[in-house]
Amino acid sequence: MSTSTQPAVAASRTALSVDEARQSIHSALTPIRGWERVAIRDALGRILADDVIAPHNVPAHDNSAMDGYAVRSNDAAAPGTTALKIVGTAFAGTAFSGQVGSAQAVRIMTGAMIPHGADCVVPQEFVQVEGETVTVTGPLKPGQNLRRAGEDLAKDAPALSAGTRVGPAELGLIASLGVAEVTVRRRLRVAFFSTGDEVASIGKPLAPGQIYDSNRYTLFGVLTRLGCELIDMGVIPDRPEALETAFADAAASADVILTSGGVSVGEADFIKDMMARMGEVDFWKLNIKPGRPMAFGRIGTTWLFGLPGNPVAVMVTFYQFVQDALLTLMGVEPLPERPTHPARCLADIRKMPGRREYVRAIFRQENGEATVQPTGAQGSGVLRSMSDANCFIVLPESRESVTAGETVEVQMFDGLI
Repeated sequence: MSTSTQPAVAASRTALSVDEARQSIHSALTPIRGWERVAIRDALGRILADDVIAPHNVPAHDNSAMDGYAVRSNDAAAPGTTALKIVGTAFAGTAFSGQVGSAQAVRIMTGAMIPHGADCVVPQEFVQVEGETVTVTGPLKPGQNLRRAGEDLAKDAPALSAGTRVGPAELGLIASLGVAEVTVRRRLRVAFFSTGDEVASIGKPLAPGQIYDSNRYTLFGVLTRLGCELIDMGVIPDRPEALETAFADAAASADVILTSGGVSVGEADFIKDMMARMGEVDFWKLNIKPGRPMAFGRIGTTWLFGLPGNPVAVMVTFYQFVQDALLTLMGVEPLPERPTHPARCLADIRKMPGRREYVRAIFRQENGEATVQPTGAQGSGVLRSMSDANCFIVLPESRESVTAGETVEVQMFDGLI
């Protein structure tokens, strides 16, 4: 592989650690080019290509942080009570047109503009009102219970930075600025297919020894959630000419090729030969379980990830390696480390040291205690172990078997999946 664009992986290495593989992938990638202008409702889930700049102060004017009375602080600067005359009312969206003079007050609602002359707000629960008179208790201070103009965002300041993924809160923030359109990166185009003569598409009867293709639907789900533009190429049989055509077509139209199956050692695993002839690809053995075999590299300018064939291994390798890589290509800087949380394990887990294991499990927080329970059978083909789980128990390379009651580290699916 070219050292300028490819991960520097020594050919003599028999297996890469999770951290080595992540670093190798991340160091090779740069965001794709291309952008478009979209209406803010179409920006949900998209990646900002430019900073969103505040065209005005937010809030645009000094306003009240609560319902109460706008007054002059020097009218009640000393301890004790002071009677003030109520001269009007200020509503949110309807300002008081006059000015607050000495010994005067204006009834004010949350969000209403602070009347001229007033410099603080006394909450309504801290006053007494009789007719047109309100009695306040001092001392009062300038700025009390006010929200200053530009307090949230100053005019011409960046409200959101390029590389931000737009969620519901970001949509609201953009709308609060009166901005109707934003510039976003174009969608990442991902071509994906399954390989293997034993894999059958849904809707076709199973021949002896065949299984239905679940991996393509799993990948459809995770790629759709990421907001990618999808090119579903179906199931490709284990024939060199069919694989070569599939890779050539995918490389011509996509930024990323994502395959499942065909990267382990086997007589029918033609993908390795195809990748090596058509591009620059490393074939890795990873010291993880599940998901030991994986390929990474390029065919032309298109990045390629060859995932294992077993369904759980596909999901584990996608979430631990590919998802962050796709986010990097989309222009999002991934977290340097995935957060984990301690929990008391409720079952024994057998493990040999030397590899990192991802055990599908159910995390619970009850009576102030965090516990985690494996979902049962942990084979890499038991896809239900992912459906039933809400987390991974992450057992590091140095860890040996877990005894029930011991503390383990948990990686939650929430925010990951």
